[in-house]
Amino acid sequence: MLSLKLPRLLSINQVPKVFHEHSIIFGYRPPRSTATDCLFSLFQLTNETVNIWTHFLPTWYFLWNLLALSYTLDFWNEAYTWPLLVYMLSSCIYPFTSSCAHTFSSMSTRARHICFFFDYGALSLYSLGSATVYAAYIMPDKWINTAFHKWFVPVAVFNTVVCTGLSCYSRSPELEHPNLSKMVRIVAFAYPYLFDNIPLFYRLFLCSGEGCAHNETIPIHYRHVALAFLTCFLFATHLPERLAPGRFDYIGHSHQLFHICAIIGTHFQMEAIIMDMSIRHSWLTLHVPLPAFMGTIGALGIALMLNLLIIALFSLALYWTPKLPDLKYEYKKFKMD
Repeated sequence: MLSLKLPRLLSINQVPKVFHEHSIIFGYRPPRSTATDCLFSLFQLTNETVNIWTHFLPTWYFLWNLLALSYTLDFWNEAYTWPLLVYMLSSCIYPFTSSCAHTFSSMSTRARHICFFFDYGALSLYSLGSATVYAAYIMPDKWINTAFHKWFVPVAVFNTVVCTGLSCYSRSPELEHPNLSKMVRIVAFAYPYLFDNIPLFYRLFLCSGEGCAHNETIPIHYRHVALAFLTCFLFATHLPERLAPGRFDYIGHSHQLFHICAIIGTHFQMEAIIMDMSIRHSWLTLHVPLPAFMGTIGALGIALMLNLLIIALFSLALYWTPKLPDLKYEYKKFKMD
């Protein structure tokens, strides 16, 4: 019975250009699907199905970890745990938002843009979550209480504005200048990641002798970094589908692989952070003031409001524009026989 309600899938030539994915030929959902159609498509093999589930299921894994930690840590009263709380919240938000974006992105051209605006905002909040825990638990001993350490989180909040603004803007030239659009989006996400990881890169690759915080978390940090760079490589290169267009439309294309690598990388990142937090607890509480509310939960709240404002402005701009590209397509062109 369910199969009767599922629309027939389309090829790349049957959908507006704004819906096109690089080297993905088949498996597109109708470009004016209803919300119900989008939900039903979760149980139909399309070129988005694996994208959705590879972030929806991990959301519950990270939420389960957050709940488990809440039973062992006092997030309410113990300020030392607040950076971890911010990180765990952001780790739950970004995969859930991404799965929703991929689910409902076929409702219309405007809906597609807005869905991914929220996706980009959630990723920028995750970068802030990473920066918050890195400032609290990952920073090398040598850098503790330096100006760089004290300004690390405020700069990370600013970076979320840059990240969300640039990534949302990157959708504007997508049709006319796809390479420029892709480059802007890569820079938008690479920039905050590289900044957040300066303390970690120093610990892993440059620091020697005392004050480097070398401990048993180092191998786990290496795994996270390797997966992060693999994630970026897959996102930027569109491999393997660009080598055989049409062969990886449903399973195995780069966006699915990059989702999987990102989630596994976040898992290793979470493990390493929790270990560093525990191992370095005594030293950090002795040498560093306890994290402040405005430097953790407050910073997340400020970044959330700023990101929502940016998303609202870019979303309103879609309605201020008299005609969006591809809205001239008549729906009858996409109706199924």
